[in-house]
Amino acid sequence: MKATAKTGTVKSKIKRGDTVVFIAGKEYNRFDSNEKRQPYRGRVIAVDARNGKVKVEGAMLVKRHRKPVPQMNREGGIFEQEAWVSVSNVALIDPETGKPTRVKYEVRDGAKVRVAKSGAVLAESGVYKRETKKADEEATEDES
Repeated sequence: MKATAKTGTVKSKIKRGDTVVFIAGKEYNRFDSNEKRQPYRGRVIAVDARNGKVKVEGAMLVKRHRKPVPQMNREGGIFEQEAWVSVSNVALIDPETGKPTRVKYEVRDGAKVRVAKSGAVLAESGVYKRETKKADEEATEDES
């Protein structure tokens, strides 16, 4: 019996543009100049919800060797880029306490929002929100 691939939308509680802190892995064990452990904090630049991975700006840097392709005007060389990290290795930062937190969804004022453990609503970053202004403007122009 052959297993079929799942289809549909996979949701992640961590979104692009969120600020996260590492709670496990290589970036968790970063040390500052006073020999104190300071887990890395950064912004999420990409989310792969289906595989449960995120890319964090400036974290888990890996070197990639790229051959030049003159037909595409692409230069060669050694480039540093962020690697994918498991979602389980990062946690969102609570806006009130500044500490790692888990997230739940609640309906407040008729809107579904992400809420931290302290009860603070996590701000929606405009990076991943749908643009409804254009659709509204076009509808009002058609009516006039």
